[in-house]
Order: sequence, then C-alpha cells, then structure tokens
Amino acid sequence: MNTMNRVQIAVFSDVHGNLPALEMVLNDIEKRGIRQKFCLGDLVDFAPWGNEVIEKIRDLNIPCIMGNHDERIAFDIPVIPLSKHSEEETEARFAAIDHSKKLITAENKKFLSELPFHLKLNYKIGQKHWNIQLVHSGLSSNDTYLYESEHDEVFMDMLEESQSDIIVMGHTHLSFKKPFENKKWAVNCGSVGRSKEENRLASYLILTMDEEEILPEIIQITYPIEETALAIMESAIPDYYAAFLKNENISVL
Repeated sequence: MNTMNRVQIAVFSDVHGNLPALEMVLNDIEKRGIRQKFCLGDLVDFAPWGNEVIEKIRDLNIPCIMGNHDERIAFDIPVIPLSKHSEEETEARFAAIDHSKKLITAENKKFLSELPFHLKLNYKIGQKHWNIQLVHSGLSSNDTYLYESEHDEVFMDMLEESQSDIIVMGHTHLSFKKPFENKKWAVNCGSVGRSKEENRLASYLILTMDEEEILPEIIQITYPIEETALAIMESAIPDYYAAFLKNENISVL
C-alpha cells in the first residue's frame, strides 16, 4: 500500500456507558495519528457513565449514528423481552435500561434523538472513489442481528443497495471481516464497552485506503475491566453486567 497517498479512519461502536473503555480506544486511535473517527451508536446502558460518554462524543465532535439503545432512551421506547435472553438477563436488562432512562439528562436525550440513522462516506484518493456505508446494524433497522455466519448474499445485497465498497456495522458486539469480489467488504467493528468475544477486550476498526485497495483491521485493546466492574457493582446497574465484563459464566447471547 502506498503510504504517501493513503487515508486512515477509525470506526467504533457499542460503548454502552463504559467510559474507561472508550478513553482507552480514543487514546489508542490518537497514538496511531488517526484524526478521523466515527461512532456507530449505542452510547448508553449497562455501565455507569452514560452521560459522560455522550458528552465526550459530543464535545469531541465525533460523528455518531443512532443505535437501538440510543433510540430507546431518547424516545422512552418500552423494553420488549428478547426470546434469546435468559430470565436472569431479561430482568437485568429491564433494570439497566430503566436506570438509564432516569439517569440520562434531558440535554443528552435530545442529543441522542438528533443522531442520524446512517452515515455514507466517500473518499477520493487519486482517481479512485471509495464509498463507505456506516450503519448500526442494518440499512433499514438498527436492531437487526447480522453475524459472520450470515449467508454472503445478505451482505452482498446490502452492498448493492447502498452502492458501497464496504459496509461497517456494530450491534452484535462480535467483530468480523468478510471479503467479497471487486475489493468489497462487510465488517463488524465489535464493541468498545461490552464485548461478547471471549477475551472481552475493547474492539474498534481501522480502515486504510489508497488508490488501489481498502483494508479493514480489527484492533482489540485492554482496559481496566476490574475497575469498570466494581463501578457497576457500586451503581444501581445490576451486578449481572459486572460479571459479564469479567466473563464469569455469563451468557453471550
């Protein structure tokens, strides 16, 4: 790759109120000299710093789209139980989201309510235009679960519909990279603050582009999980989410 004529951007998602993880990710991006950052939403729920996370994203002017949790908190949408969740997780989820609805300030709820649903980026490098489609989970929904095991046709249809070279999503908290013909990609950047991967590391994506190709790289970094878990246990958020971060026999559905 021609390092003299290339562009790098960072994309991250699913912070879920985990300010220590977000700060580590932002510091890592800064150390790498990457100036352009984008967030795929879900700033709130499950860790105690929902307001602080929103305010950091806002104050740093990081373009951000609306995740399903952001939408629920912004518009006070009722929580619906998910069949894939255990009774324990369902009870914890209701309590955590109710906590956010009470905790997030009116100003921050307004910020969440004004986030765009999608972002489409176009970078011209030499004679090549790269089209990058950013979504929280899908083109028509921010609450669709698309995993690496999904049929290729699903992602190819999304690439075709969005007329993009790469579609980047979050939501599932499980990162992956899927290459297709004509240098196209479907990528999940994973989760900053509530990873469901075995290592529970904070995850984000670097996209590197030159005139010839676009290359995605998943970055996973450590953050103070024990401190974060302790803060959850000292808050009104159920201890379930502290145990989850520490990977203590908790379901990852």
